[in-house]
Amino acid sequence: MAKVIAIDGPSGSGKSSVSRIVGGRLGFLHVDSGALYRIVTWRCLEEKVDTSDPAAVAAFAAGVGIELRPENGRVEYYVGGEKPGERIRTPEINAHASAVATVKEVRDRITAILRSMAAFGDLVVEGRDITTAVFPDSPARFYLTASPEARAERRRREQVEKGISDQSAEAVKASLLARDRVDSTRRHAPLRKADGAVEIDSSDMTLDEVVDAVMNALPPGWRK
Repeated sequence: MAKVIAIDGPSGSGKSSVSRIVGGRLGFLHVDSGALYRIVTWRCLEEKVDTSDPAAVAAFAAGVGIELRPENGRVEYYVGGEKPGERIRTPEINAHASAVATVKEVRDRITAILRSMAAFGDLVVEGRDITTAVFPDSPARFYLTASPEARAERRRREQVEKGISDQSAEAVKASLLARDRVDSTRRHAPLRKADGAVEIDSSDMTLDEVVDAVMNALPPGWRK
């Protein structure tokens, strides 16, 4: 049976970086669950689907084809034979993704997709409901958090480095806090710290320190 490390937390808490490094150290495939919601959001916007209409989103999302391929230590996603790349990382996608993610039919489909990935082998899966809804029985569950200011600065630097946007730290912070509100109050699988999950506040920690904290809290026999 595949081992699954489940990592939840709000935007900018370091989930992606920590998950990639932990996966690399252990030989686990890194899974970015948020990218699946971003892909659905991207396709909705491409096809002019009203993301504020749950019924329209549910109907459209059912037909969005996503191919899964384990490659280079992670599960990659292809749409129409191509990787979406940075097209799903723009501020516009950020502004609409939480609304799409509130739709139960979308969450149910993506949860099923994520669970199916266990067939590929051991996983480290990051997201917002991985510890509570997708893999709630994993013995390795973590909740990463950080102050809004630290999260906003991390996300701002990331966007600038990738050439996606040059928003101010305040604008990025406002966007993050808006997503936090939607994600934590949605009806289906809201973002929250799962009972029994290990919480790590990375506000004043280096990336290496957070990775070490995760590695040290893994079940016996999982560490290499």
